[in-house]
Amino acid sequence: MFSSVKKKKDSGFSFGVTASTTKPSSSNGLTTLTAAPTTSIQPAFGTTTLTRDDNSEVTDSSETREPRPQFTFLGLKLESPWRNMDWTEERKTSLMEAITSYRRSCEEVPQARVLLLGPVSSGKSSFISSVQSVFNGRVTNRAMVGSFSSGFTKKLQSFNIRGKKGEDHTGLVLCDTMGMSEDGMTGLTLHDILSVVKGHVPEGHKFSPDQPVSASETVGYVKRPSLKDKVHCVAFVVDASKITTYPKGLSTTFKQLRKHISDLGVHQVALLTHVDQVCLQTAKDVTGVYESRTIQDVVS
Repeated sequence: MFSSVKKKKDSGFSFGVTASTTKPSSSNGLTTLTAAPTTSIQPAFGTTTLTRDDNSEVTDSSETREPRPQFTFLGLKLESPWRNMDWTEERKTSLMEAITSYRRSCEEVPQARVLLLGPVSSGKSSFISSVQSVFNGRVTNRAMVGSFSSGFTKKLQSFNIRGKKGEDHTGLVLCDTMGMSEDGMTGLTLHDILSVVKGHVPEGHKFSPDQPVSASETVGYVKRPSLKDKVHCVAFVVDASKITTYPKGLSTTFKQLRKHISDLGVHQVALLTHVDQVCLQTAKDVTGVYESRTIQDVVS
């Protein structure tokens, strides 16, 4: 999975996780990941298609959800897909086995850490829970999911991917954290994000815009992080149904982050969620996501 993208930091591939399959394919620019809704396993909380380190259960939240937006586009179907995707059960099994068997070649790093970054309610926690559900074969909701204006996740939390039930953790970890603010006043700050990427922030740290991460103020601050403490890949999570309404300041923050993270030599990908909410044809049949001109235009 990730071994195929280490050579070039901005070489692209698409990574869709659904109950049907996962599939990488080439594209240009920043690596793009499209998250589609599941087809045979549909979490009640889910709008997209691992376990916490302490393996503790988290109950589903009962907060009021934002109403699903009306479809803006019917969705023009292309004559040929803009990315090739094999939706067979055999391909799904093959790709899941590739993920569960993934191991880092560096003994110092037992697991590759993937940090999900994005605005509040972009689908970071839902994506993690949906991936867990696919691998467990049942609905799992260990990552807290919500749609409050300030977001639900406040802490840095790491979630492992398990293979079949009872198997050991794989070599991949998804890290969830506080959402980035759209107004620049609340949410995760640029300083705190870079502190996480560099490995200074301890597991379970609760973020606060008024109290930035620091060696003197942060309990458990990692002064000399080892390679295993650092983030090895950053996934920028963007809501396809809101991409045209995000404020300019958020775009500027993304650009600043890309530059700083590139300087650190960390690979970056973009994860597009809620694709079923912008294209009616994709909502009806997720296997046609790469035949949708609407989704292609949003990715571009």
